[in-house]
Amino acid sequence: MLNLTIDLNQCPANLRAGLGEIITERPERFGTGVAVTFTPNGEARGYAVRGDAAGLTVSYARPIDAFRAVGRLLGSEAPAAMAETPTFDMLGAMIDVSRNGVLTVPAAKNLLRRSALMGVNLIMLYSEDTYEVPGEPFFGYLRGRYTFEDLKALDDYADALGIEMMPCIQTLGHLEMILQWPAYAAYKDAPGILLADDEPTYALIEKMIAAASAPFRSKRIHIGMDEAYGLGTGKYKELHGENNPSMVLNDHLARVREICIRHGLHPMIWSDMYFALAAAGTYSNYYDQEFRVAPEVIERIPKGVELVYWDYYHTKVSDYENKIDQHRALGSEPLVAGGVWTWNRLWTALPYAFTVTNACMTACRNKGIREVFVTLWGDDGMECDVFSALPALQYFAEFGYAGAVEPATIAANFRGACDADWDDYCTSSKIDYFATLHDGTKGPDNVSKWLLWQDPLLAITDPNLEGFDVRGYFGELADTLSAAAEKPGLLASRLHFPAAIARALSLKISLRSQLASAYLAGDKATLRKLAMTELPAARAAVDALWRCHRDWWLDTYRPFGLEVIELRYGGIRTRLESLSERLTAYLDGTIDEIPELAVKLEKVYLQPLQDVSPHRQRVQTPSVIL
Repeated sequence: MLNLTIDLNQCPANLRAGLGEIITERPERFGTGVAVTFTPNGEARGYAVRGDAAGLTVSYARPIDAFRAVGRLLGSEAPAAMAETPTFDMLGAMIDVSRNGVLTVPAAKNLLRRSALMGVNLIMLYSEDTYEVPGEPFFGYLRGRYTFEDLKALDDYADALGIEMMPCIQTLGHLEMILQWPAYAAYKDAPGILLADDEPTYALIEKMIAAASAPFRSKRIHIGMDEAYGLGTGKYKELHGENNPSMVLNDHLARVREICIRHGLHPMIWSDMYFALAAAGTYSNYYDQEFRVAPEVIERIPKGVELVYWDYYHTKVSDYENKIDQHRALGSEPLVAGGVWTWNRLWTALPYAFTVTNACMTACRNKGIREVFVTLWGDDGMECDVFSALPALQYFAEFGYAGAVEPATIAANFRGACDADWDDYCTSSKIDYFATLHDGTKGPDNVSKWLLWQDPLLAITDPNLEGFDVRGYFGELADTLSAAAEKPGLLASRLHFPAAIARALSLKISLRSQLASAYLAGDKATLRKLAMTELPAARAAVDALWRCHRDWWLDTYRPFGLEVIELRYGGIRTRLESLSERLTAYLDGTIDEIPELAVKLEKVYLQPLQDVSPHRQRVQTPSVIL
């Protein structure tokens, strides 16, 4: 790989600190290589790398363009001329820090370095309650909230890397975490939704906006307001009677916009509620390709508020193009947010993330959209390692700069930005695709998640596994990923997690079928052998996975929220221990039967295995009491 020599004393001031951080992280790549110098070019955006006898010169428009060039050089085998002019003014990423996984400051800085070397120039940390609000001790209470000092340090660090950080909060819905506390009962309309048209609510929102924006240089703020289903139907209705929820939304947004203006901030919101609230008390599909917002609602949308069209699901370019047109009909130019599939899973669904990103970014280019970002959500407890999303973020950046993705180029650029192997990270997604040769167009499978949390004795989805060599598939994958995790590189060791998932699944999933077969045949010799070999191996593999998950969590996130993950592992570990003890008791004659093994399992889900995606609770127990 190409080594570089950069004299920080000769660098432009706006690059010096950021380059210093990158050199400190990867000293083996700097100091004894090709000399690189930097010069601003006065352009709006983009860079060019040219070489001569003295070395390489990076001519750059914005600091982020220079860092993108460095990332590409670090992924190169030899010096080469290159140039790129990104289509978009903003290439951003929103990272969820509200679903239990609150990034530590060092981990967030790590992601900022990776992002800068890709060319991503805006980062939002999505914070529902996980930020400090003076005088409001229940904001982020026992949830790992950020202090002003934490966020100020991250903003300074991002600025040194050419990245804008901006606050991203909620000021209407998705506030279950704060509204759960008795101290906030008076602020609640319906579950998770603030009470609109209420003076104490706006006093609280002003404190939230002031606190969330104070650490950042940016004068932009994302104030949320998505998926506020039930708006105006709870306490609001008791106080004010029936009202068109679209009008309630507009009036509330107008009040929050006034607060933003007082603080010198330019707000944006998620756009879905304008499409979802078709009329009072009824909802229309946000993605309805024919739906149009009523003119009287459009007329009252507060001016100066940017709308963010979010879409994580579609694979056709035309679907995005049509929705962009629908948003422009609302009277302003939208931002567009795609999705990197980190939620409700253990590892990012990379094939599907590539597919939807391709469609979304192509449509945005075709329609002349200037600002785009991708979202990394953490629904259901942020079980997923957020670093597993880095290939999708690289893919997004390639579309932003190059306009297309070439396999060899993106692998090299990923190596340069992340010091990790592209193929190994993408192979890790195969923990979810054992039932199909997945091409990324069908959907974001999360098979490994529900197989992991499935009860080992009740095994509700076992009938769907018939005909699949689960043990062989996951065992081979575990071997492959274990070897990959031992390779050199900054991020290779993170592959121990998907390797441990595959190992645990290879042993756990086949357990019930083997035990039931021997039990129904009255074959105590086989049962005894399973009790002495297969069951202990499965328990050991689950324990190893739990410890691996715990260790990378504590290296990546604050400890608050880990209790949810460990409660899930605790359930599986307890059930395996209970199974072991009952099997021993049965073999010793202490008990006469194990009724669960005698039950014939029915095929609850009739669709093909790759289309089965039950909620975690549905595979833990058939009971609705949980």
